[in-house]
Amino acid sequence: MQTHIVPVGFDYDRLIAPLVRDRLDVDRVILLEGAVGSEANVEYSRELASKLESDFSNLLGAETERLRIEDVYDYDTAFEQAYDRISAELDREGREEGEVWVNIASMPRTVSFAFATAAHSIGVERQADRDRVHTYYTAPEKYLETELAEELRASVDLLADLETDDERVAERVEGARDLLSEFDERGTTIGAKRIGERHIVELPVASFSSVKPFEELVLFTLGEHGEFESVSELAGTLARELGEEYTDSFRSKVIYNVDRLGPGGKGYIEQEEDGKSYRTRLSRIGSLWVRAHANDEPDALL
Repeated sequence: MQTHIVPVGFDYDRLIAPLVRDRLDVDRVILLEGAVGSEANVEYSRELASKLESDFSNLLGAETERLRIEDVYDYDTAFEQAYDRISAELDREGREEGEVWVNIASMPRTVSFAFATAAHSIGVERQADRDRVHTYYTAPEKYLETELAEELRASVDLLADLETDDERVAERVEGARDLLSEFDERGTTIGAKRIGERHIVELPVASFSSVKPFEELVLFTLGEHGEFESVSELAGTLARELGEEYTDSFRSKVIYNVDRLGPGGKGYIEQEEDGKSYRTRLSRIGSLWVRAHANDEPDALL
């Protein structure tokens, strides 16, 4: 069973043509949809998704599913959704030999990068399934933006040469020239959109390592309680929740595992010196790990 996860943006050919031309097996397709830009852009993307859904079925005989991405600029949620979906496809009953292919040619970079990084992380973490997860990109044969601009430029010149007093023609020529001027100066996009409190979305490089059972307990405890003022406080909380006696030996065990998960190890925990103690919390990658593994949380902490 070959499953393809396809983020839908404003492309058609790059999402289906390589699969047809290379005669790849496509049994199941998951089309990712999300609102991007103006209402016209959203409607255009939605129509492309409908066309892709029909053509994947008619041309390749694939079962299709459409999955909505609520916020295409929320990287963390997209990563969590990607991790869950790719893992679920790998674990689907009766599909031990199935493969998951992730197309990253379209949609906003936040979604494509989140799905690509989730696929990579699963391949690192689940080494037995590494050969079953694939990420791929398709380059376009040509871009239409410059051709559209040149056609518009030629049309403006033609209209300008016409001897007419029609104000509508004059308005069209002026509007087209303004648009071409912006295109020549700025390219295909304008401005930088504010996303939350900033104009950038940081994309962390998440590459999950195998995590041992006690390390899992540490990470889930940090995920549940947030920041601890010291490792000792974290150790005390762990001891209570596990029903164990808080001893020097147990505290040393927690310190050892925090070190393994810290900046000098797997990078899932970050610490800030505060006097003689270290404030301890999850790093961004650690938070992603906890979110991605929420369904695997040990019963001891439930």
